[in-house]
Formats: sequence, structure tokens, C-alpha cells
Amino acid sequence: MAAVLSCGRDAALSHDDSAALWGMRPFRGGTINVSVPTGTRARRPGIVVHRRKKVDVTERHGIPVTAPIDTLIDLASQLDRDELEAAINEADKRDLVNPEELRTALDSLAPRPGVGILRETLDRRTFTMTDSSLERLFLPIARRVGLSKPETGQWVNGYKVDFYWPDLGLVVETDGLRYHRTPAQQAADRRRDQAHAAAGLTSLRFTRAQVKYEPAHVQETLATVSNRLLSRHVSWQTPRIEA
Repeated sequence: MAAVLSCGRDAALSHDDSAALWGMRPFRGGTINVSVPTGTRARRPGIVVHRRKKVDVTERHGIPVTAPIDTLIDLASQLDRDELEAAINEADKRDLVNPEELRTALDSLAPRPGVGILRETLDRRTFTMTDSSLERLFLPIARRVGLSKPETGQWVNGYKVDFYWPDLGLVVETDGLRYHRTPAQQAADRRRDQAHAAAGLTSLRFTRAQVKYEPAHVQETLATVSNRLLSRHVSWQTPRIEA
């Protein structure tokens, strides 16, 4: 509060310190980050002053602070991708802003440092993909692994699955979102996986973003699991030779 007040009217705690106040990031100590409107003559020892045309100020615990969306934009220009994703995830968990709302808000904002990075990060996780687009991306991965064409959109154990290889007993499911999964959705996913496991099937779950942006990881995982299932299937089919 002292740092903000010392920087004058319309100043707000920002960047990592705002994130700490909102609970998105741990408090790191040291210099304090404060944002002020352009033209404000504020310079104080121990305070890093950031100037911008407009500061979106709200309050938390009585302290003027940048709003959660502004805070995440500021963080985007300072953190690496893993740290930024962790902050987004924490903001979602604390009901400050969910990824879908955040992504929509970015389209209406004027360009500024962090907006593009944050938009790109979110697009990897919250984009939508039609079933046909998903198949166009996933089926070549399966072919490179050496798998036959899977059954798609089939009902297995009472659930409609994305990809199914009945000869291997392998089900592959894809999730649309990485971040915003409600407890009910997570419980439903577990029931699906448990139903497949009870029926003797192996169920793999990838995000759709992994299929699009991390095909090498998907291919490696799919190859490892399918090879294990294939070797098990062959061993079952091989007659045992009695001594």
C-alpha cells in the first residue's frame, strides 16, 4: 500500500506483486512493481515504475492493484511459458478469470507487450477443433506408428470414444481443454477410464492441443503403448510348448 500511495493518484500494484496479491504467484520480495498512467512523474527507491496510457485499477484487501487480466498480460512478457501457464491455471482455480473469458478479452484489447504472448499461450490450450480436423491430425500420427485405421466415434462400454482399436483393446480419448475442467467433468472422465479398464481395455488420454502442437510426444506415447499391447496379444496367441 505504501508503494502504491507514494506513486500518486491512479497508481496500482502490478506485475509479479499484483500476481502475488491475487494469489496467482508466490511473493518474491525485493523491489515493488507499480503501474502508473503515462505522464505521471513517479520515481521512488525500491519501486519499479511502469507507465502506460491507462491502468485498469481495482482493489484487493484495500490495495489498488491491476485487474487479473491486466496482471496476466504483464506477466506474459516476463515469465517463461511454464510459469505463465501456472499463473493462468492458478487464476482459473481461484475463479479470478477462466481461460475462455481471458482469451475473448484479449481480442478487444489494443496491442501492448504481453498480449500476443498470452494469446499464443492460450490458443495452444483453449482452441476448438472439429472431429474431422482432429482426425486429419491424429490419423497420420497413428499411421506413422504403424497402426491400422481406428474406428472413430464408436460407442464402447456405454461411452462414445474418439479412436478405438478393438484388435489391441486400445481406446484414445482427446480433451478439448487443459485448464478449465470442472470437478464434474473430471469425475466423468474417471468413470469413462474406469469402465474401459474394467472391460480389459487400455485407455490413453491426450489433449487436442497435444495432437496439434506436440505430435512427436503423442506419437512416442502411442508407439510405446501399442507395441506393449501388440506384444501381449502375440504372446497370448502363441501356443505354449509343453516340455
